[in-house]
Amino acid sequence: MTMQQQQPMPQADPSAVEAFKERFDAVHANVSRAIMGKPGEIQLALTCMLAEGHLLVDDVPGTGKTTLAKAIAASLGSSFHRIQFTPDLLPTDVTGSMIYNAKDGDFTFHPGGVFANVVLADEINRASPKTQSALLEVMEERQVTVDAVERPVPRPFVVIATQNPVEFDGTYHLPEAQIDRFMMRMSMGYPSHEAEVESIMSRLAGHRPEELTPAITAETFEWMIGVARMVHVAETLQQYAVTVAAATRRMDELRLGVSPRGSLALVRASQAWAAAKGRTFVTADDMRELAPFVFGHRMLLSPEAELQGLSSADLVRHTLDAVPLPEIRI
Repeated sequence: MTMQQQQPMPQADPSAVEAFKERFDAVHANVSRAIMGKPGEIQLALTCMLAEGHLLVDDVPGTGKTTLAKAIAASLGSSFHRIQFTPDLLPTDVTGSMIYNAKDGDFTFHPGGVFANVVLADEINRASPKTQSALLEVMEERQVTVDAVERPVPRPFVVIATQNPVEFDGTYHLPEAQIDRFMMRMSMGYPSHEAEVESIMSRLAGHRPEELTPAITAETFEWMIGVARMVHVAETLQQYAVTVAAATRRMDELRLGVSPRGSLALVRASQAWAAAKGRTFVTADDMRELAPFVFGHRMLLSPEAELQGLSSADLVRHTLDAVPLPEIRI
């Protein structure tokens, strides 16, 4: 079937999107009880997860990266596993392994840490490249292959990975192939004075993020992912996402531009972003707001650009300004 012969995409029902927004706001408010003063960062993280994308949180120690992951998992009513990445962590600790059962005289599969709806890969850059690569298949295919047998992980499935960009002792650089599998990368940043004081008071009172009461059920979480996938993306906007991504591949300042996976990620994230705002359709502004978080980590600067003090965020903004906005017909 050619592109012209494909059936039009089904569109989200306005009442379903309205219900999506209500539940999104409820989850956002619940997570905000553990992460004070970071509404924008919480919205980005929830958007990524409801687009069923993986999130890389890249920031200095103590800014709430792990707390964010725990609070979101608790608020979504989903199963949660934390994997602490260390230099001696083995790939089988992540994916699982076959263990001999003396009683039955046979091998039994024991699942690893990735068998949960939400997986926190804490300090992912502290594990060896071999162990990091254990996540490649499951992040893309939602399954692991152990002993030549494919084993699906629970759905929905999202990975939240954290890394410390300023401490390099005992760390390993994430390869581009793995970074590309993260739909979005964001930073938490330091809290305001008031938010930091409120956070201290909450911890002194014994409140822990993993103890939050779920705002929705795991079934509702899965339903919301389905609603986001139904949000309408005009063909001109699909072309716009590809045009912006392709423009980065021709930039002299970059050794590596945005991959085709990146343009698809921008469309998917924009669908969830629009639904969270109560809309049944995506706008160009949605894509422009999300592009720095979806495209930035997929752009590898040339040495000359780094010497000039440029950043991927600068180049994303430059590309968005250079590509004309599309004409949208809803």
